[in-house]
Amino acid sequence: MDAKQRFELVTRNTAEIITKEELHALLEEKQHPKAYCGIAPTGPVHLGYFIPFSKILDFEKAGIETKILIADLHAALDDLKTRWEVLDKKAEYVKKCIELALPWEKKPKFVRGSEFQLNKNYVLDVLRGSTITTVKRAMRAASEVTRMKNPKVSELIYPVMQALDEQYLDVDIQLGGIDQRHIMALARELLPMLGYKKRVEIMTPLVASLQGPGTKMSASLPKTHIKVYDSEEGIREKIRKAYCPEGIAEDNPILQLARFIIFPAEGKMKIEREPKYGGTLELNNYEELETLFSEKKLHPLDLKNAVAEYLIKILKKARDYFNSHRDMLEELGPEFLP
Repeated sequence: MDAKQRFELVTRNTAEIITKEELHALLEEKQHPKAYCGIAPTGPVHLGYFIPFSKILDFEKAGIETKILIADLHAALDDLKTRWEVLDKKAEYVKKCIELALPWEKKPKFVRGSEFQLNKNYVLDVLRGSTITTVKRAMRAASEVTRMKNPKVSELIYPVMQALDEQYLDVDIQLGGIDQRHIMALARELLPMLGYKKRVEIMTPLVASLQGPGTKMSASLPKTHIKVYDSEEGIREKIRKAYCPEGIAEDNPILQLARFIIFPAEGKMKIEREPKYGGTLELNNYEELETLFSEKKLHPLDLKNAVAEYLIKILKKARDYFNSHRDMLEELGPEFLP
């Protein structure tokens, strides 16, 4: 795979890249660049979290070595979304969800934030960064990520630490959702001021709520998302009730799940229909699917049935694991149960 093919693979299904020119140069220069994608262990892990993680499947094919950061300290800094005393349990839960819910070619490399963020040099750089970053700038950076209801000092430290994670994880790329954009922009400003290089920032779209446009999947709203270990019938029911108007592709969560999870994981998609409704469809890329749906050549129910069955297949390992480790979920709280 040459640099152009790698570039096309890395850039597909992204919302924004800062900058494409730097990414292109990086892929020309390095055969195996390094990247990281972070997640703070707060609420139940659902498919909305997995849009950037499924992008790592493309990274693997493009030769990008990617670490997954379990940002345990960040989970507490975000207005104590996770209490200090349960950080370890939540971190282990999130790690298991990510390990089991995607068809990795090789086991992902995980790093916990607490493994390096308490290092003397890291803490010193956080303090150095805090003397450069204004309160207004930190609040803007954190505005779409942390709770910010009655902002705590910790929520202003949060984006400074995330910027420094790029340096201390020794990566060339940070991968995350488009809601991370302000923090990624801060990283590109702050790191050079501290004597470090700026990195390439790659952002993926947010998936619409199962209830339709205007909201994203939220861990606190069960009807908006699918947990990675929901039961087979739970997945079918949530997909069946999901927003999916005939012929409308924009902000359609069912099409988004196909685009951002099923095709990256499976590489293709089969939609079985009775002969009187057109027979079985075999699709090699998402564009074919969207065209058929937009032209009303594919009924929403047929699409929903196929998406549900693919998700059931992809998520089998996670579902089986948590079925036999239900006690882990019960310890974390009722909102974590399928």
